[in-house]
Amino acid sequence: MQNSKSDFYAEAGVDITAGYDAVERIKPHIQSTNRPGVLGGFGGFGGLFEPDLRGMKRPVFVSGTDGVGTKLKIALIMDKHDTIGIDCVAMCVNDIICSGAEPLFFLDYIATGKNVPSRMESIVAGVADGCRQAGCALIGGEMAEHPDMMPEDDYDIAGFSVGVVDFDNIVDGKSIKAGDMIIGLESSGLHSNGFSLVRKVFHNELTNLGVHMPDLGCTLGEELLRPTKIYAKPLLSAIRQCGKSIKGISSITGGGLYENVPRMLPEGIRAHVDASKFPPKPIFDIIAAKGDVPARDMYNTFNMGIGMVMAVSGDDADHIMSAFREHGETPIIIGQCENGDKGIDLTW
Repeated sequence: MQNSKSDFYAEAGVDITAGYDAVERIKPHIQSTNRPGVLGGFGGFGGLFEPDLRGMKRPVFVSGTDGVGTKLKIALIMDKHDTIGIDCVAMCVNDIICSGAEPLFFLDYIATGKNVPSRMESIVAGVADGCRQAGCALIGGEMAEHPDMMPEDDYDIAGFSVGVVDFDNIVDGKSIKAGDMIIGLESSGLHSNGFSLVRKVFHNELTNLGVHMPDLGCTLGEELLRPTKIYAKPLLSAIRQCGKSIKGISSITGGGLYENVPRMLPEGIRAHVDASKFPPKPIFDIIAAKGDVPARDMYNTFNMGIGMVMAVSGDDADHIMSAFREHGETPIIIGQCENGDKGIDLTW
């Protein structure tokens, strides 16, 4: 009896039947993200989305793509994969909302050494959770099995998101001036940046991530895998309420405050940020002490407790703060804008 094509492919290291199983498992998770605009069913060659652009004079699409870096190593060590997808969505949508864009849809790409359907379901369930938090639809993706290129237990994930904003409502930082206030929104923890340094600092503990740490109130593994916060809904709501009073937005990702705050500033404006306004969460203090990491390096690597920063009109700062509180956020005035060379002065 001759082997079937799938048998031959399985002998080469690619299990088509496992792929079919994984697809069936992820269907309900994908369907849970549907929103107005999604066309067609799951499984087509391309994801179809028809945006409702009524009311927009000049719609502009904003796109972003990213992954979660070496945070995946922690998920693999713990064999816990249900939050990595949230991180992937967050890393994409938190960037596109910096332009004031509403996230519309998301696609993911997962490459693995061996397709394990139950693990694939956990990963995509996290992606779907992140999409629901962001208000966008998961309309497609790819699961690629790469025998001989990746170890069987290894995988990587990347995502791509598209949003839309009316041209006149783009948040670009051009109107920021001296006297404007800088507001920060709290992070959930490390988010998905700086994990190469994290793994170096905790090298000896990475085989014992299940031990409870009193200073953290949880295990080290739970803290390191805490998913990245998604700011889309509260930030877009505040923009709708406060309009152009929110002048610039910066997502605090790789490079920390030092690199990311200046990205929203126009030439001739300098940000002064007082880090004493937001004492770091315990995980950052532990990393700094255990790794003997200087303060400047900490603020140039991690978000240090602030995941999103905005430059806002000083006259409207109280109104903007209230708008965020209505959505359960805890906004903090962490500094102000001044005349000077484009950049940031950070004190603590």
